[in-house]
Amino acid sequence: MEIMLADIEDLEHILPLQKLAYQSEAKIYENYSIPPMTQSIKEIRDEFTSHVFLKAVYEKNIIGSVKAYFDDNSCFIGRLIVHPEFQGKGIGTKLMNAIEDHFSEAQRYELFTGTKSIRNICLYKRLGYKPFKEQGVNKSLTLIYMEKWGNTTI
Repeated sequence: MEIMLADIEDLEHILPLQKLAYQSEAKIYENYSIPPMTQSIKEIRDEFTSHVFLKAVYEKNIIGSVKAYFDDNSCFIGRLIVHPEFQGKGIGTKLMNAIEDHFSEAQRYELFTGTKSIRNICLYKRLGYKPFKEQGVNKSLTLIYMEKWGNTTI
């Protein structure tokens, strides 16, 4: 398995993988119209202009991805996905480490997930992220925002 920068052509494979990976989240929240499930190819291509996308490749197939952008000394990470058949094998951790390395100049890293997404929260806590706020979206969804401070030397 290798992690590398994704090309715009890879989005044709990343988008269906995203929808497959987010089915478990949609089930938890009983909502199959969450943005990762309804995103269009045009929308993800638009994001490609402002975000860095990494891909995890195994035997020439994309099995995972993560995206992020840098703004005001912070790296904002989103849509960490791993194919369901490959989950629990450390690929998400490797993708997170790779995106943090890519944005090593960041003073802090930020991401969010739903409060019912226990596996995600556990992963992020293992990687050093700490909750700093919650935001209600609707009756069934509250987001938990988590951050990790980078190694800054003065």
